[in-house]
Amino acid sequence: VWVGDWEVAGTGTTQRLRAKDGGFGVDLTLVAQKPPVIHGDNGISQKGEGRGHASHYYSLTRLRSEGTLAVNGKTVPVTGLSWMDHEFGSTQLNPDQVGWDWFSLQFEDGTELMLYIIRKADGRPDPYSAGTWVGADDRIVRLRQSDFSVEVVERWKSPRGKGVYPMKWRLSAPTLGLELTVPPAFPDQELDTTKSTRGIYWEGAVSAEGTVQGRRASARGYVEMTGYAEPFRKKL
Repeated sequence: VWVGDWEVAGTGTTQRLRAKDGGFGVDLTLVAQKPPVIHGDNGISQKGEGRGHASHYYSLTRLRSEGTLAVNGKTVPVTGLSWMDHEFGSTQLNPDQVGWDWFSLQFEDGTELMLYIIRKADGRPDPYSAGTWVGADDRIVRLRQSDFSVEVVERWKSPRGKGVYPMKWRLSAPTLGLELTVPPAFPDQELDTTKSTRGIYWEGAVSAEGTVQGRRASARGYVEMTGYAEPFRKKL
């Protein structure tokens, strides 16, 4: 697939990403280290009460990545791990849902965690909030909203608008024996996409430290939060 000279190409478990804009660019080769993770019920991820409030959702949770980044015209070699989500549908949030908090974490022991909270207007998590734990052996554990909790420890107010975002969390999943503290790499990772996708939201890098089954655990990942600057009413 391509738009002008921006391109994503794939063959088997390998993908190539190429794009540039002015002095910034990316040229990466991504190789999947695990098979695709199918979320929800056979790939149908229900997001709320009623027919149609769902999406198709799968992830490539561990992609070995290498290539180059161009920053202000200077090209540097890079290596690391990437995560790809592919979610698609034709629905929107229910009237009593205002946004979501979405977590994706890659642990040093080869495991991954995805979970999301769909927030209701009164601040409570929707019962259709869910998650997926992926073991180092590719075993999948599906999480219902009752299987985990997310506590906000700190908050941050955007200097550009009225958005007040959670900015540090405690994640708990007793069925996994998981207890984590998740801080951001830095607070100001708010994105203003009003000229393209017509929204303002927060998406950025985080780390995690804690225990899983009594063993020390650490991870890197990202969090996406919508509905804090304004209720999120766009189609998913």
